Amino acid sequence: MKALILKGTNEPFIYENVPDPIPQNGEAVAKILACGSGLTIQHVKAGRTKVKFPIIIGHEITAEIVELRGDCGGLTVGMPVTAYFYLTCGHCKWCKLNRETLCINFSGYIGRQINGGYAEYISLPAKNFIPIPLSIDYKETPIETGIICDAIATPLKVIKKARIEINDKVGVIGAGGGLGIHMLRMLKLYNIDTIAIETKKIKEKSCRDSGASEFINPNSNSKTEVIENFTKDNGLDVVIDFVSSKTSLELGADLLGNGGRLVTLGGSGEFFNVDSGNMLLKEIELIGSRYCSKQEVIDSLDLVSRNLISPLVTEKVKPNQANDLHDRIEKGDVIGRAGIIF
Repeated sequence: MKALILKGTNEPFIYENVPDPIPQNGEAVAKILACGSGLTIQHVKAGRTKVKFPIIIGHEITAEIVELRGDCGGLTVGMPVTAYFYLTCGHCKWCKLNRETLCINFSGYIGRQINGGYAEYISLPAKNFIPIPLSIDYKETPIETGIICDAIATPLKVIKKARIEINDKVGVIGAGGGLGIHMLRMLKLYNIDTIAIETKKIKEKSCRDSGASEFINPNSNSKTEVIENFTKDNGLDVVIDFVSSKTSLELGADLLGNGGRLVTLGGSGEFFNVDSGNMLLKEIELIGSRYCSKQEVIDSLDLVSRNLISPLVTEKVKPNQANDLHDRIEKGDVIGRAGIIF
């Protein structure tokens, strides 16, 4: 098969022939139709996430099962599938509670510890394949379908994790990015009033089209006034931070009102300062959220299959254009999501 091989930090992808994957017992092989390209996998290419090279990255796949070995549950040859990013045990306390991101026996990620979806074929544990509903036209929209398992499912988890309700005023930091845009769309689905907090003015239209009723640059001198008008001087109920730098997290905490919740996803792992007295007086909560559960992927596929929410893909390329695409992802120039068609 042909695959995009990453041989080192900040090195270009090499599109070359490699051996076809051979499934072990309890694994299946799927033919890749498309794979989403987001900042999560760009972190590997840029060296912010450490892996053992060479590696095939990518996990937001649309694929069809072509080979099974041993007990593979309900999978069948020809079945359309996407993938669950985390490699979990399925039987520990957290897996049984549908909180797989906290798996005690966690063994890594697709596209980091094992080869991922930037290839013509992929072999995974059968439990990591999730069937795509027949009502989704995955052949017509392969990239849109592939990104559901991350770009839609992650915001769905945040809605629940932050206990967001109809009367809440919510701020999304990094709203114009691949996850931020879909967070806006998920909040719009639930009729939540939202303000997009984004440094790139060029992304304002997409943010508003995706559900934001207000847009503000966090570096603007008028941001406090805009937030006060948006919340009627009560502060935000929830801030969802997809940047999660020291600066953005401190800003998010400062923008919260009484009972406010700050949700952090990703970021560089920097320490940040929060006024503990302010936390006490306002009963502010700091919440970490990692990816999503398998059930949330299934629920997200269902939402899309019923046309309740739609993924936003603005760039679709062939494998030989992957390096240029990742340069744009690194610069933050992609609105919504992008992906590679195989």
